[in-house]
Amino acid sequence: EGLMHKTLPVISVQFHPEAHPGPAESEWIFGEYLQKLNEARREIAHA
Repeated sequence: EGLMHKTLPVISVQFHPEAHPGPAESEWIFGEYLQKLNEARREIAHA
């Protein structure tokens, strides 16, 4: 379960790792987080 705000760089997730073991199960969360960081960095650099 999770939420992603449409206009703000906010992501929230809730899951139980023991239900779906393995490192790939949460990989997308970190990918999204890094993407949001890079987007914010570009916006600041152009300001």
